[in-house]
Amino acid sequence: MAYSTILRRLRQEKTNYKKRKLMLMSRQNFITVQISNENTLVQIHKPQIDGDMVIASAHSRFLIGKGWQGSRKNVPAAYLTGYLAGKKALSGGTKEVILYSGTRKYTQRMAAALKGVIDAGLQIPADRESLPADERINGQHLKVKNDVAKIKSSIDSEVK
Repeated sequence: MAYSTILRRLRQEKTNYKKRKLMLMSRQNFITVQISNENTLVQIHKPQIDGDMVIASAHSRFLIGKGWQGSRKNVPAAYLTGYLAGKKALSGGTKEVILYSGTRKYTQRMAAALKGVIDAGLQIPADRESLPADERINGQHLKVKNDVAKIKSSIDSEVK
């Protein structure tokens, strides 16, 4: 019996090559959402032969400068991070993207970031029922309350 090597990123469960191939064959820009132990990162990529190029990127540490208190990985923080990334992508000329989750599960925080990108004005094929409700986006379920509308308006005035 011969030993067959398994691709390293498949072995480490970092890349789903079937999903990635279908996404790359569509030749559309794509959005990735990474949620770590403390922060949320939303990036919009353009697929290229020699590697994916990042068009726009937003990190939840940006919210600290806007007066954000509490967790930077909850649903409202993910929404605002996605909203910022969507506004940056719009100013760069991107109009339509798709979501690429890779091997990560589709969670409510990922859905909140996706809703932020949609509310920023990008066209994304997504079911409205899978997105979180406005009560969760505004953080009414949290102990530490932040003014999401105020931070959203400051993002609007800052990123044209």
